[in-house]
Formats: sequence, structure tokens, C-alpha cells
Amino acid sequence: MNTDVFASRHIGITEKDLQPMFEIVGVDSLEQLIYETIPDDIRLKSPLDLPKGISEHKFLTHIQELADKNKVFKSYIGLGYHESLIPSAIKRNILENPGWYTAYTPYQAEIAQGRLEALLNFQTMVSDLTGMELANASLLDESTAAAEAMTMLFDLRSRQQKKDGTTKFFISEEVLPQTLSLLKTRSTPLGIELVIGNHEEFDFSTDFYGALLQYPGKHGQVHDYAGFVENAKANDIKVAVAADILSLVLLTPPGEWGVDVVVGTTQRFGIPLGYGGPHAAFFATKEAYKRNIPGRIIGVTKDTDGNRALRMALQTREQHIKRDKATSNICTAQVLLAVMAGMYAVYHGPDGLRYIANKVHNYTKMVSDFLSEMGFKQLNSTYFDTVKFKVDDVQKLKETAENAGINLNYIDDNTVSISLNEAFSQDDFKPLVECFMRSQNKKPSESFVKSVEQILPDSLQRQAPFLEHEVFNSYHSETELMRYIKKLERKDLALNHSMISLGSCTMKLNAASEMLPLSWANWGNIHPFVPLNQAEGYQIALKELESQLTTITGFAATSLQPNSGAQGEYAGLMTIRAYHESRGEGHRNICIIPASAHGTNPASAVMAGMKVVVTKTDDKGNIDVADLTDKVIQHSENLAALMVTYPSTHGVFESSIVQVTQLIHEHGGQVYMDGANMNAQVGLTNPATIGADVCHLNLHKTFAIPHGGGGPGVGPICVAEQLKPFLPSNPVIETGGENAITAISGAPWGSALACLISYGYIKMLGAEGLTESTIMAILNANYIKDRLKGKFDVLYTGERGRAAHEMIIDCRPFKAHGIEVIDIAKRLMDYGFHAPTVSFPVAGTIMIEPTESESLAELDRFCEAMLSIREEIDEVSAENPNNVLKNAPHTMEMVTNDTWDFPYSRQKAAFPLPFVGENKFWPSIRRTDEAFGDRNLICTCTPIEAYAEA
Repeated sequence: MNTDVFASRHIGITEKDLQPMFEIVGVDSLEQLIYETIPDDIRLKSPLDLPKGISEHKFLTHIQELADKNKVFKSYIGLGYHESLIPSAIKRNILENPGWYTAYTPYQAEIAQGRLEALLNFQTMVSDLTGMELANASLLDESTAAAEAMTMLFDLRSRQQKKDGTTKFFISEEVLPQTLSLLKTRSTPLGIELVIGNHEEFDFSTDFYGALLQYPGKHGQVHDYAGFVENAKANDIKVAVAADILSLVLLTPPGEWGVDVVVGTTQRFGIPLGYGGPHAAFFATKEAYKRNIPGRIIGVTKDTDGNRALRMALQTREQHIKRDKATSNICTAQVLLAVMAGMYAVYHGPDGLRYIANKVHNYTKMVSDFLSEMGFKQLNSTYFDTVKFKVDDVQKLKETAENAGINLNYIDDNTVSISLNEAFSQDDFKPLVECFMRSQNKKPSESFVKSVEQILPDSLQRQAPFLEHEVFNSYHSETELMRYIKKLERKDLALNHSMISLGSCTMKLNAASEMLPLSWANWGNIHPFVPLNQAEGYQIALKELESQLTTITGFAATSLQPNSGAQGEYAGLMTIRAYHESRGEGHRNICIIPASAHGTNPASAVMAGMKVVVTKTDDKGNIDVADLTDKVIQHSENLAALMVTYPSTHGVFESSIVQVTQLIHEHGGQVYMDGANMNAQVGLTNPATIGADVCHLNLHKTFAIPHGGGGPGVGPICVAEQLKPFLPSNPVIETGGENAITAISGAPWGSALACLISYGYIKMLGAEGLTESTIMAILNANYIKDRLKGKFDVLYTGERGRAAHEMIIDCRPFKAHGIEVIDIAKRLMDYGFHAPTVSFPVAGTIMIEPTESESLAELDRFCEAMLSIREEIDEVSAENPNNVLKNAPHTMEMVTNDTWDFPYSRQKAAFPLPFVGENKFWPSIRRTDEAFGDRNLICTCTPIEAYAEA
């Protein structure tokens, strides 16, 4: 074994495993398997044009060299991004802990209670600080959250206010530039008219359905918006506020003014700057809008025994169910970052947050007082952490500051702002003010008298208490916090315990060497708006990653800006929209989507201003080419795009794909390929070869960014030559093509810090390792399929009987025994496995995807569990609901209870196969009561007494 070859560490199957696997699958070689799986006309004719893989040690040396090229200045730029101090206990026990970063989205609540509790803490923190009734479990970034507020209020306008023709949305000129750019992107296809202006001059016309304010403003001024909100409400105008979360510790929460939505970012609650992300945004609103709020909500319910339980609430809001009727396509929360931010509040508690907020505010006041005394004119009458000054020569100040290793926000030729942060200390005061003095040849006064005047008027000072729940007042020593985090971790089944075989979700190894750089200061402490010469290491890595992804997809260019797969879908469709408009064909607005497509596809198309036309699938689960042809011809004049997933959502390489893409092109459309199943393509075929024009890539699937319990996700888009000019821009740092669309997310390169993981993954695997990974993913899927043959029916296969990297198992025949697919999912927990994807894309089925990272021993354990469950199904009947499947999962409390009223043994319940006892995972609750939780929605850390009363 060559220990320098990273592929041997990433791929679970060894050379000696191949022959016994071939015997099960019925092939003589890997070449034969791939020939029987992938149509020959789309196979790549030559290997990937990428360098050979490098060792883990060499990669870590290389990434350190790149890190050293980044210049970590003291950045006082602000604009929604601030240096924060990550408590070491949170960094070590959450950010660097695979028990937290390798977990999946908590759809299976019984094995996710720890993560769910951490997210409930996050929601409580947000609700308390904003003064709102309800918060979700995070969104992608502040700019996205503001856009979601605009569209949610737009959707509400007709149903609640009967203002059907009202399309104007007011935006305060104080709003952050990146947010304004994203609002422009999202408003245009929906027909929303943006009006940007001074909120003090707004006339509250009934032409407006909503407004967005920034609190504090982008350059630090804190406005009292109470009067604005009162006037808006009187005129049926709904109000959203983008608020700085740390400022809300000291400032009146917007909820007290009666606003409808409060959004923002929790980045400054212990999350690295990371050159722009990933960061957890927040979205808080009124309970009346609980069915309209985008993203996920964690709610309280009860389990079978009546014990308190947590789960994702109101899931029927999600776009997987509502599809083209959904008002948002966002399905990714930033769970790992939200967990960290929530734990930051748990660790510091209300008193600690007050100390931090007061420290930042007092240092800001000290800087303001000193520079004012030295003759600089300070322009903000009321501020929290940001002050704005008039200066004679901004360029001279910029040169002086950068020579001192300091970044400021240069507004225009005579104005600059300074935003202080938690990391600012007494030692930073002198270097900062000396920049101003030296730039104008002034000498500081020997004496400095600090003003005692209160900057925040009484009307803007927070009076309401916050974070009163026990969880925020109990874990302030590192010992206690460490134990609390571990207690929650033990309730979650993550990839560090066993295989998570989720179809379409590609839960593969997130290698430690890929993850380590995320903790390094030279990557974490870079503001997204620093001059490019301060981020040279980032620029090298990001440009090379773009080039790698461009090569892998066969396209011409890549944008890393989208922060999730759904955002990537939207970005891809918006480039298609811009392309058609550039050719004078803006009328093209029909998007054809197969019935089997991901739920985000139709939602994304509607958000991009397109009309969705659904085509049928045939009996084999493939695109019905005849039906597609009819609909393409019918809509030829207005055809904008086809959205297709390849291999299909049914886990099949459809042989008609080239015929399909050619048909679309012949009728003037573009082909968007959903990259969810790219793990079956890399090195063997690619989107360009099948005839696509744009695709998004889920870096949190194929390219090894960990799911983190439901995020971070990264969804860059790769495009053909004709779409390259339209790649998205950023209003602060220039990105994108020459005819770039406006921003898709807040930061220029999206979640740049997380992109380092995929950069390392590709760098270490190299061309050969990437291709081998794809082959092994296909082998592993077909091995499971054939091991389960005769006991479970596979719903769809390719023309030669092969699955791609995943397969759909049909569980509907078991209804004759009274067993539903969910019973199988819950029973797998007793065997120590997370359930595969349930009832998607076909109800009553499970979709299994093992990935290339799993060993043969783990594949066999999973197959043995499934075969054992199949025997258990045969043992039960529809007339006997008191059986081991219906009662699954079985908790430790059940099995150790003095009373055992079940017609099977405790051993069968908890230790059904010998291997289970070697590494037993105990679900912490029994099955959750979903309906009870939705009827009695509780989404914050409500005291247990209040829950009992409900």
C-alpha cells in the first residue's frame, strides 16, 4: 500500500475486495461494469486533464504556503462582516468535530435530537434578540435572507392585503450594497419594482407593498424607525429590517416597533470571516406567517411515550412538496454555523453578550471622541460600532492605513467609516488613530478627555430582557460547555458512527486533511472586501478550483458564488435568462422539467420568472421522449430551458440524453443539468458531453464539503462559452463576466472558506483518483443492489440492468404486511444506520447511495441489516401492529424498563444482529408525533411547564 496516495484513504474498497464483489455483481472487471452502466456515446474519450494527485502531507504543506500569501490585516470595513473571536471550546468540540460536521439534515428526528436542540437554541437566541415571535433554523447569508423577506412579503400582499397590483418595494439607501445587488437580481424576474431612497422622505404611498430598512445603517448611523413603521402599518405596507445581531444586545429590538420580518447574519457570534462565508443568516417573523417563512423550522412535539421531542416543523412548506407553488427554493440551512452561533450565546449568556456589546460600543465611542478632538469631523450622531468621518485625502489615509496593516471602509474621496469588532483591544487603539493623524500630518494631543455623553438615546436603548432560559445561563465554564456539547453530540448519528446511504445526498468521507485549514487564522480572518492583493492565497486557490471544476464538467467557466445547490439552480437559470435577453429573445420563458426532477427545480424556475411545463416519465423511469417532443414543439417559440438531472433522479444513465439535449437546442432552448448526481459522472462523462449548457455542482455532495447537519452547502455553476459573459457579479469586488448579472449571494466568492475543502479533495485525488472514486461509487451501488436481489425490488435500472451510483428500492409491496416505508427507516436505527432517502422521488420507496468511501465490511453490514429487516417483515401481518418494525426505534429507556409488554425479546428489539452490540447507537426518543407538533407549534426554548400546558 502506497501511503502517499490519498485515494487509498478516501476510497473504502481495496484491491482484494474486487473479486468477491465482481462475483455478486456478475462482471469480470470494472471496465465491464462501467460499459454496462454508462451509454458509450457519452463516455469521455480521454482522461481528465488534471494533475496527478498529491499526498496529504504535500497538500497541507501547499495549503500552508498559500495561507502565508494572505495578509491578515486588522479589518474595520464592516458592511455586514466583522472579525469575531471563536471560543476555543466551540472550535474544538464543534467546528473540528466530525460528530457535528458529518451529520445529515435532521429529517430522521429520533437520531438527531442533539442537533435539533442546538438549533432550537439558535432560534430562541434570534427570537429573543430581534423581539420577534418566530425564527427559522438559519438561511444562507444576510443578503439572501433580505431577498427572502422581500419575496415572502410580496407573496402575502394579495392574500392578506388584497393589493393584487401592488409591486413596489421600498429600500432604504442605508441598506448594504451586496444586499441591494441581490435584491435587484431576485426582484426582476418576479416583476417587483424596487424604489431606493431616504426613509425619512418616504411618502408611504399605497403603491408599495413593503419596505426594507437597515439597523444600524450601512455606515453606522442608528435610526429610530418606530415612526416609520407606524406610518407603514397605517398604509398596509409591511416592513422588514436587516439588523446587526450584536447591536440588538444594546438597541431596541425591531420587534417592539411591530415590524413584520427581521433578518441579518450571526457571523459575529463566533464564526470566522472566511473571506465571505459560510455564515448563518437569521430570519425572524410573526407567528401569523409561520406557513410562509422560508427555510427550516425546528419545533417541539412529543414521542410515542409522550416525552418531549424535537423535529423539523411544518415540512409541507418546503419546496420538495410545493414545487412550482413554493415561494422559496431554499432548502439548505447553515446548520453547522447556526449551531456554533447558538452555542456562542449559550457559552457567553446574556451577561457575557452585554459585556461584549458594551466593549465594542465603548471602544467605538473612544475612537470617535479622540479623532473628533483631533479635528476630524464625525458624521454619525448615533452609532453602535461604526463611525463615519470626513477626511481631506482618502487616498493618503488608505496608503497610510494599509502600510500599518489596517483596512477601513473608503466611502468616497472625502469620507471613510470605521467598524469595530469583538477582537478590538486597547492595543489596537493607537495604531488605528495614528493612521488618521499621519495621513494629515497631525500630532496627537498629549491629553485626551473621553466624553461621558450617552450616544444612544433612551428611545433606542434596549429595555427588554433576553436569553432568560436555563440553557443560556448554565454553561459558562469550559468544563460545563464541553459536557453539554458532548451530551448533544451523543444523541446524533453522524458519519463517524456508520454509513449514511442517502440517495441523492452523497454522504462521503470528509477527510481531516481537507478540513484542517478551516481553523487556520490566515484563512479564517480575511474580510471578503479586502483588496485582492491581501487575499493572494485565496485567489490562487479559488481560481484553481474554478479551473478544476470547469475541466471536470467540460465547460468554459465557473462561478463559485452560489451558497447552495438551490441557489446554484437559480444562478444557472438567471444566466440562461440573461443570454436569451441579450439575443432579443427575452420572451422565452418556458422551462420544461421532468416529473421526476428534484423539488427545488420547479421552485427555482418560477423564481427565475419562468413558467414550468412538466413532462412524463415512462414505465422504466426515463424521460418520456415522445411527450417531451410534443411539449417542446408546442412551446418552441417561447422555450427557455430544460432542467434535467443526470444520471436521472431514478438512478439511471438514460441513453436518450443526447437526443433530448439536441431537441432542446433545435428549438432555441438551453439545457440546465442539475448536478446532484455528479458523483456518477466525474472522469467518465460530463455535462458538456451530454449536451448541457450549464450545471450546478453540490460541493457538499460530490466534492466532499461536509453536510454539517444540513449546511453549509456550496453550489457553484459551470457554464458553456455562450453563457460565460453572464456569470454573477458583486457590487464591491469585481467578479463575473463582461455582461454579468447582479449578485446571487452576498460575498464575491460565496462561501470561500468551505471551498478550500473541495480544492483539497480534487488536489489530493487528482485525475486518476477522481475517476476511480466515481467507478467505485457505481460498483458499491450495484453491489448493494445485487446483494438485496430477490428480497427487495429495485424500481428502475438501466438498459443493461445496472444502477448508476444509487438505486430506488420499492417498499410498497410490504403494505400487505401492514408495513410502511417509514417503518423500515425507523427500524434501521436499531441496527445503527441512518435511513436512506425516504419516499423521494417515488412515494413508498427508499433511495440508497453508498458512495465510494465505504468499505466492503460496512456495505455488508448494511445489507445484512436490510436482509434481516426483510425477514422481520415476513414475520408480521397487517392484523398485528404490535411488532418490532411498528415499534421501532427502540430506546435504551424502553429496553431497560422493568416492564416489557412486547411480543418479541429485548434482544431482538435492540441487538438484532451480532455486529450491533459491538457499536450500539441508541436513539434518544421514540417516534415523533409530527401532527401534534404542527398543531401546537413551539419553536423556541419554552419552559417545560408551558409545553406541558400546551
